[in-house]
Amino acid sequence: MKNKALTAILVVALSCAAFAQIGPVPSGVRHLDHVFVIMMENHGFSQILNNPNAPFLNSYAKSANLATNYYAIAHPSLTNYLEAVGASNFGVLSDNDPDFHNTACATNLSTGIPDTDSPASPSICPIAGIGTDAATPAIDFTNETSGPPGEVNIDGVKSYLANPNTVGITIADQLVAANRTWKSYQESLPVSGPDWVTYSDGFFTNFTDFSLINPQLNPPLGQGDVVKLYAAKHNPFVYFANIQEGHNRKLSYANVADFNRLYADLGSGNMPNYSFIAPNQCNDQHGRGNAGAFCNFDPSDDGSQAGLNPALIYLGDVTVQRLVSAIHKSPAWRNGNNAIVVLWDENDYSLAPNNNRVMTIVDTNYGSHHQTSARFYTHFSLVKTIEAGFGLPCLNHACDADTAVMSDLFGGHQARSGK
Repeated sequence: MKNKALTAILVVALSCAAFAQIGPVPSGVRHLDHVFVIMMENHGFSQILNNPNAPFLNSYAKSANLATNYYAIAHPSLTNYLEAVGASNFGVLSDNDPDFHNTACATNLSTGIPDTDSPASPSICPIAGIGTDAATPAIDFTNETSGPPGEVNIDGVKSYLANPNTVGITIADQLVAANRTWKSYQESLPVSGPDWVTYSDGFFTNFTDFSLINPQLNPPLGQGDVVKLYAAKHNPFVYFANIQEGHNRKLSYANVADFNRLYADLGSGNMPNYSFIAPNQCNDQHGRGNAGAFCNFDPSDDGSQAGLNPALIYLGDVTVQRLVSAIHKSPAWRNGNNAIVVLWDENDYSLAPNNNRVMTIVDTNYGSHHQTSARFYTHFSLVKTIEAGFGLPCLNHACDADTAVMSDLFGGHQARSGK
C-alpha cells in the first residue's frame, strides 16, 4: 500500500507538468519512527555556541550531535520555514501573511514572480501546483535591505537557481501518501485554531474586535496591544491550499495543534511520526517589542553575542530544555528509532562578514553521540535526511545532487540493538 501511495503522488505530480521534482528515495539513514523538529529563531551559530545564557543548549550540543557547518538558505523567516518542510521557497521571499482561501489568485509558482519585501508584495496566494520557485542568490536584496551591502544568503558564496519544476507540497503530503502521520505544534495558537489567524497571544488575534472588550479603558485596547506570540509565518503548512481547504482531513487544520496538545500527546505516547514544533515568539528567541523586558528584541544584532538580550536567549534555552525533557520521557521516544532536531531558521540581519550559518543539534535514541560534523548541510539536507529515514521520495531541492544526507549525525544505516 505504501508503495502504491507513493507512486500515486508521483503520478499526480507528473500529470501536471513534465519532470516535476519528485525523485528517488534517498539513502544513508536508517528507518525512523519519530522525528521531532524544534525550530528556533533569528540567531547565528556563534551567537548560541558558548553563550553563557544558553547553558542547556550548549550542554545538549555536546551530549548529542552537532552540525558545525549547517546553513539556513535565504531570508526572512517564512522562506526558511518553507524550505525546512518542503525543500523550496515556493516563490516566497517575504514574511507576508497567507491569503487564506483565495482560490482565484495566481500562485507565485505559476507566475514565477517571487513574493518579496522589496519591492513590497501582497499576501501570499495559497501554495499549490507545479511551477518555478525563486532563485537564491549569494547576496540578497529582497529582504530588510534593497541596496549594498545586502544580506548574505547561505555562506555568501553558494546560490541556487530557480527550480522550474517545483512541486507545491511539503513532507506532510508525502507522509500522508505513505500512511504516516504528522502534526505542526504551535505554541500560543488560539483556541479557534489557525484559520484566518496571522498572529495571536493565545487568546486575542488579528481579527479580535476590541470595541466589544471593556470600552471604558482610556486609551482603549487595540490590535497594537496584542503580543504576537503565535505567528502564521512560523507555521509553514498553513500557507498551502490543501491544508487551508482541508478536503483530506489528514492534510488539514486538524494536524495543527497547540502546546497543550503537544504535552498531552507526549504524555500518552500517541505522537505522529513527524512533529514540527514551533515555540512562541518569546520562547523561540525571536522577541517582541511589547512583551516586557525578558522578551524584548535584541538591542543590537550584529552577529555577535554582545548586542543580544540575555533574558531572551535564556527563555529559549529553558524552553528547549522543557521540550527535550518531555520528549525523552515520552513512551514515543523509547520505542523504535527516533530523532530530535533543534535548529534555528536563519541568522537574521546576516550582513557581511556574517553569513547564514546556524546551530543544528541532532539527538537520537540509537547510535553514537558526542559527535560533531563539519560537512556542509542546509535546510534542504534536513528534508532529504528525514525523507531517507521515512522512506519517502526526495522533493524539490532535496533532489539536488549536491544536497547531502546528514548520515553522520543521524547514525547511518546500523539497526538499533534490540529492535
